[in-house]
Amino acid sequence: MIPLRDNIVTRRPPFMNWVLIGVTSVGFLLQLTSPDDPLVEKFGMIPVRVLDPGRPIVVTELQTHPFFGHVQVERELAESPIPAWLTLLTCIFLHGGWLHFLGNMWFLHIFGDNVEDRLGHLGYLVFYLAAGAAASAAHLLTNSESPIPTIGASGAIAGVMGAYFVLFPRALVLTLVPIFFFIQIIAIPAVFFLGIWFLLQFLQGTVAIRDIQAGGVAWWAHIGGFVVGAVLVLILRGMRAIDVSDAERRSFRRPTRDHRRNPWV
Repeated sequence: MIPLRDNIVTRRPPFMNWVLIGVTSVGFLLQLTSPDDPLVEKFGMIPVRVLDPGRPIVVTELQTHPFFGHVQVERELAESPIPAWLTLLTCIFLHGGWLHFLGNMWFLHIFGDNVEDRLGHLGYLVFYLAAGAAASAAHLLTNSESPIPTIGASGAIAGVMGAYFVLFPRALVLTLVPIFFFIQIIAIPAVFFLGIWFLLQFLQGTVAIRDIQAGGVAWWAHIGGFVVGAVLVLILRGMRAIDVSDAERRSFRRPTRDHRRNPWV
């Protein structure tokens, strides 16, 4: 399922969301100009390095030899110029390829503006970084012996989606849904869209724990980010630290008959 847009109108431009997309885009462009992924090795979150900063990390790679074909070669990963714990944050500004990058930025574009609208620009920035760090920590705890660099904004964006789940329970998400050989565009309740997304992450994360070879995607970073994002917003709402204006209260009301007929106006 690919979200196309939602029906929640923001009250102010999402400047911080644009900044986060811009900074992440710069990070990805730097990766494209960086040979042999040294940025990933230096600024990606490597669980073994975080838990044991002084330990050298040696990995085995397949390299092409002009006479012997593919051979296995051991090499040590590049050292990080920053404290290892800080990579829990820097890793969220790097990505593993164009699809990874574009998919994450699209989801952030769809859901981030409304969350920023409720948290405020600075509050949204702090929230995003906190959710990203929490997501990285969740992956760290479930993959403590992994020497593989973890990168991607998915965990932080999962936190944004968790916040959206709590803040906009009656929102609709216009969604591209492939059904066999046909493509349908359907307005899906946000709680259903995000609930299905979270369930899929949880099922995949459970499989990944049972099968160490099922890695490749930081499922528990997604799960941890979503849960932390939802819980943080629940706490903030309980403390009345989130602005609840008349416009926001109206967004929780049941739609009118005209709104149900066309919720995109």
